[in-house]
Amino acid sequence: MPKRIVERQDPTKGFWHRWAVLVTRRPIPVAIVGLVIVGVLAAIGLQINPAEAQLKDYPGSGNAIQGRDALAKAQISPGVMKPYVVLIEHSGPNAPQEVVDAVGQTPGVAAAVAPPQWRKDGDALVEAFPTTDSASDKSSKTISRLQHDVLPPLTATATATLGGVSPEDRDFVHAVYGKFPYVLTFVILLTFVLLMRAFRSVVLPLKAVILNLLSLAAAYGIIVFIFQWGHGSDAIWGVPATGVIISWIPLMIFAFLYGLSMDYEVFMLTRMREEYDEVGDTRQAVELGLARTGKLVTSAALVLMFAFFVLSSSPGVDIKQFGIGLAAGVILDATVIRALLVPALVVLFGRWNWWLPQPLARVLRVKPAPLRPAGAAAGGGR
Repeated sequence: MPKRIVERQDPTKGFWHRWAVLVTRRPIPVAIVGLVIVGVLAAIGLQINPAEAQLKDYPGSGNAIQGRDALAKAQISPGVMKPYVVLIEHSGPNAPQEVVDAVGQTPGVAAAVAPPQWRKDGDALVEAFPTTDSASDKSSKTISRLQHDVLPPLTATATATLGGVSPEDRDFVHAVYGKFPYVLTFVILLTFVLLMRAFRSVVLPLKAVILNLLSLAAAYGIIVFIFQWGHGSDAIWGVPATGVIISWIPLMIFAFLYGLSMDYEVFMLTRMREEYDEVGDTRQAVELGLARTGKLVTSAALVLMFAFFVLSSSPGVDIKQFGIGLAAGVILDATVIRALLVPALVVLFGRWNWWLPQPLARVLRVKPAPLRPAGAAAGGGR
């Protein structure tokens, strides 16, 4: 390989140093460009709809797909493939029929049945077939109607509980995402404290956490744009717009990308902190820190991007969404976030990046970093 690639380069020369100089000389335009890109994608990402995809949107071939198409041609509701199941416990002999009548008359339910073979010792099962795909919004409203309006009045004669694949999926989404804000708050606070101790700064960890959340939202925006809205999913991956992102994928993308983004952040800002402690100038610290870490961070991101991109060749819709979300999120973070926003914002915050007051330093058990007076350091206090 060429020597300029494999040999250690002078950090004051080469592409990454020239790029760092450009960023430090024009931090405001660079920051604006980065914020516009991330802001647009993050706004799209906030419209993510975590749920199960409808059966009509599943790609592939074989007996299962042929059976699905045959049902559609016969104008039979796709809800028969994922019916609701009502468990009746401690009931009398007439309870199953009462449940069948009540459920069958519910809007959104095509029919309900309770075969005699599904009864034993006072317990029974009732199967209900929704009029729409069990993963659709209309089906979700039907599930709520059954859980809150139809089944509770029947508990006078029996205990009726709604089950089945679709109600379980819906309960999963509510349970997980109902607690997700608490998990996110815990992760953010823990990350902020650890980074404050590592960087000996208040501003740097706050900026790192905010940018990581923006990077995550932007990654969501990419999969929403491609798979939920269908821009390119059918042409490239043979998957029509699903209108949803499969429920477990946002959680797994969060777990992967937040950790990877924080690794890149720590690696880059640690080098900048070391340079600042040595030279006392923010612009020079950014230039040398980015020049030393830019190639490594980008190369690592490219390796991970291609590794995750391979997942998108899987026939499963969920794996396609997962692979593209990770691949796009990693490369976006390494380029727009780390090469544009991080160095530009560090330059703009100047000497405030490196400030850690004595009380916080005492609690964190690290050396304090007092705020340098303006003009005390090289470069006019920057």
